Amino acid sequence: MLLNHDGLIQLLPAALNGSLPGAEAHRTMAPYPARMKPEMISVEGKKAREASTLVLLYPYQGSRESALVLTQRQPGLRDHSGQISLPGGSQDGNETAEETALREGWEEVGIPVKDPTILGRLSPIHIPPSGFSVFPVVASVDYVPPFKIQEAEVAALLEVPLSHLLDPATRQSSTRKTSGGLYEAPFFAVDGHEVWGATAMMLAEFVAVLESIV
Repeated sequence: MLLNHDGLIQLLPAALNGSLPGAEAHRTMAPYPARMKPEMISVEGKKAREASTLVLLYPYQGSRESALVLTQRQPGLRDHSGQISLPGGSQDGNETAEETALREGWEEVGIPVKDPTILGRLSPIHIPPSGFSVFPVVASVDYVPPFKIQEAEVAALLEVPLSHLLDPATRQSSTRKTSGGLYEAPFFAVDGHEVWGATAMMLAEFVAVLESIV
């Protein structure tokens, strides 16, 4: 049974600052699980652009359950166009990962920077196709956010109860085509959308952390 929102955010900081499952969890939702090695997605030694994502937890529709927010990127964007992702983007100047995540939360979905409480980080992940090293930050607010999307980047917003992510039936797979041929890619099924790739890998680690405390 899933903890209520208040109970969850009390336990998450210790879990996030402990030993994280990292690549073991990432592999479960990796597009190429048979070929994925930890060093492929490790940020160590990579010359990459740094970015952050925001895993924002909040009471779902006024209930005691927690949810997180995802965005559908506009189809015309250069990177990951049309895909479902966590709010996030490139770090500016000397920003910390937390500062970037909070700024992007404000710019993309309208969460005031001062409102979220930082709970910790998930494992950083390198994304070879885009050349980013991404640092996921977990934070929470104690109210139902009046989301306001930035339409230049965000086409739609998805609110995802954590119980949905924890449901094994949410994990599915589909056939995708690349220059190397066809392959089966795992994804989280959310409101008719396929959440796959790096976002699914980050969510897989977050789910593993949740499963360790609920």
